[in-house]
Amino acid sequence: MLKTNEKNLVMLALQGTVAHADEFLPFEVGHDGIPRALPGTGSITYNVKVGDRAFGWKTDHTEPGVSSVCTNQEKPYAKGYNFLACCGNEVRVITGDAKGKKGTVIGTHGGVEHVIIDFPDSVLEKLTLDDKFLIKSFGQGLELVDHPEILCYNLSPSLLKKMNVRERGGKIEVGVTHIIPAKIMGSGLGSLSCTRGDYDITTQDPLAIKEYRLHELRLGDIVAIQDADNSYGRCYKKGAMSICVVIHANSYAAGHGPGVMTLTTCPKPNSLKPFIDAKANIAQILKIGRSR
Repeated sequence: MLKTNEKNLVMLALQGTVAHADEFLPFEVGHDGIPRALPGTGSITYNVKVGDRAFGWKTDHTEPGVSSVCTNQEKPYAKGYNFLACCGNEVRVITGDAKGKKGTVIGTHGGVEHVIIDFPDSVLEKLTLDDKFLIKSFGQGLELVDHPEILCYNLSPSLLKKMNVRERGGKIEVGVTHIIPAKIMGSGLGSLSCTRGDYDITTQDPLAIKEYRLHELRLGDIVAIQDADNSYGRCYKKGAMSICVVIHANSYAAGHGPGVMTLTTCPKPNSLKPFIDAKANIAQILKIGRSR
């Protein structure tokens, strides 16, 4: 078992509420020059769940399950809500007909500053847009004691323990569904923080979609981004490796596509290595979403 500093991490309460659906523009022009009026981020999404396909929805950037924002929307607090929520964290409904029911943080979406939460269908049916959630934030600051060159972000210790991770020959190997080159990463590149939000796999080139099997991506897939350093911002670096989780669906916009949130990253070549595992999806790992 990997040695971590879990005993030194602090657990904090975060409070959020449902993010309302909004209209970004009356029409958004896609990379193909076609204007579309489609649902986007926000609200309670009843029929798109973690474990579902990332492609094929007649939407743009759709988030599975419940999109949430900080109950205090003053800017500093909104950032803290997105920064501190980690993939795999426990969520509890604290109002309404679903009070006391629990869910799981899937990921965080930059720009809109959403924290995305999975709940069972029975809970979704009881939620309203006025309900509030308490997240037990636990994970930022997580370290792999014997591998200081590998950084962890947005990753709860409980998820790490269940992931297909193995220590071999002084290296860390992680099961992923896809290995994706840094050259097709887009929106979110250059961000100075990998502890908030995500960045997008661009899907405007049909040959790249076929070559890297992007059409097979599912929400919740754990993927490797090759030659991508997410240590202190998102950038290209030959030999670097980042392990991420798919948190929102595809987009028609140029430079956009399925969004991925960083879980681990390493600038040092061959220290963090991916291997293909078809079951490397948080829905299956945590028994949530379509695998509940």
